[in-house]
Amino acid sequence: MGNMRKVWQPEIFYHITMRGNNKQRIFISKGDFNFFTHTLQQANTIYSFTIIAYCFMNNHYHLLIRSPRVPLSEVLIFINQQYSNYFKRKYKFVDQLYETRYYTNMISDPKELLKASKYIHQNHLYTQRTILGKLENYPYSSYPFYVDEKKYKPSYINTYLLPSLIKKYPELKMENYNMYCENIEMEVEKSSHNQYSLT
Repeated sequence: MGNMRKVWQPEIFYHITMRGNNKQRIFISKGDFNFFTHTLQQANTIYSFTIIAYCFMNNHYHLLIRSPRVPLSEVLIFINQQYSNYFKRKYKFVDQLYETRYYTNMISDPKELLKASKYIHQNHLYTQRTILGKLENYPYSSYPFYVDEKKYKPSYINTYLLPSLIKKYPELKMENYNMYCENIEMEVEKSSHNQYSLT
């Protein structure tokens, strides 16, 4: 994690992927997902960061995050340690929960930011090969906040940036951000070649 301190840029979003060691499950119950969400909120009160897309899967999670005040490595150390301690207490787990390294991709180009967020919001389709009626039906991603503007969202979630970017790229031929995310068929077919595909 030390390398991120050197390259951290406060104005840039990073696509973070953290996986369970040997692809083991890091979320087993609904309570685990809820505790991880609580941990993000707790971390935000200390470090103040912004997330524009996330998806939590059984054995990994994705964040599209910007940390303007402190190196992102500090934020991730706090989140991962808090959750790891919880998981080990709850399940009497004594092994290493996470892989020793996480995947990080610095994203400064707005179109790449859109592409990364779309991949994150569709991530459960790549790993489970199931469609839950509608994309927003998956409960452990930030996408439902984009569909329902009245839905209560955590303070660290920003749902305004990505929709505003769609309007700047008419060549995408999408009326809005939700239509962009729900254009599924092409993304699923290319998932094995997608630069963000680390599931």
